[in-house]
Amino acid sequence: MRVGTARAAAVRWVAAHARPAPGYRGAYFSGSTVGRPDDAELPPSSDVDVVVVTEEDEPPAKPGKLRYDGALLEITYVPWAELRDPGAVLSSYHLAGSFRTDTVIDDPTGGLRALYAAVAPRFAQRSQVRRRCLDARRRVVDRLAAFDASAPFHEQVPAWMFPAGVTTHVLLVAALRNPTVRLRYRAARDVLTAYGQPDLYRKLLALLGCADVSERVVRHHVGELTRTFDATVPVARTPFFFSSDLTGQARPIAVDGSLELIDRGEHREAVFWIVATLARCHAVLAVDAPALHRARLPAFEAAVAELTGITCTADLLDRRSAVLGFLPLLDAATEAVLAANPDITG
Repeated sequence: MRVGTARAAAVRWVAAHARPAPGYRGAYFSGSTVGRPDDAELPPSSDVDVVVVTEEDEPPAKPGKLRYDGALLEITYVPWAELRDPGAVLSSYHLAGSFRTDTVIDDPTGGLRALYAAVAPRFAQRSQVRRRCLDARRRVVDRLAAFDASAPFHEQVPAWMFPAGVTTHVLLVAALRNPTVRLRYRAARDVLTAYGQPDLYRKLLALLGCADVSERVVRHHVGELTRTFDATVPVARTPFFFSSDLTGQARPIAVDGSLELIDRGEHREAVFWIVATLARCHAVLAVDAPALHRARLPAFEAAVAELTGITCTADLLDRRSAVLGFLPLLDAATEAVLAANPDITG
């Protein structure tokens, strides 16, 4: 499917399902398709991110991934209160990128186009880019500080891994690139290569624990992921913020997307999402199917051990310290990208 075809389906979904809802203020595109031409091919392992803006301070649970007119959409809600201040949006690394270009789908109040008009001209200003880099860096520090060593192991792993992975986002923000979620390591590799710092990429992989992992080992654990994922989908009942990532609709991304990376020789780049998805499956299974959780737990523990080198809480605490110790190197690399990026102004 072409990106333009998928976008058109998203526009129709907004008109049919979002616009009639009370408190609706508009919708816009976000994520990896922003800035891509309409005639670009959208892989089966990619979706179109749509953000629906609402007046409600506590928006409804996001519908997440859904299939509409043949397109795979990812629907998220955001309260208008988070977008009201253009300065705050400019300094937010996960919000600003959507208003670098005109991504507005529908804007009945005119607020989104006014926001775009305020953000776009200042998006690439050095001071604003640096503020967004610091926003991402703070997320690394704050979320690692919140790590709970008393939580179950399947909760500890993502509580360390997701903030550790935000180190890649700091670099992507400095390069004015989309801080993608699933493909963050591949995107960071491309940035570091483009800016003459390929050795730092190996350090990022070492923090994750997969710098020397083999394709054979990664492929084996994708097989285990497939079994766990397919066992989780039919028993999932309790809502989690990531529930839409654990459905049949999401399988092309959650499972097939990792296989695609391995087949392309990017097995190390697949590790992050393999482990993240396994951990999310076990978060669901622990609540909705405890016996299945226990039965599949050895496969999860083996995957974490062989893909990241982590076997226990003490390892996670050591790795947390390693990520924090890496930040001065990350700061220097970020400043080098900021200095060399020809698209940054002022």
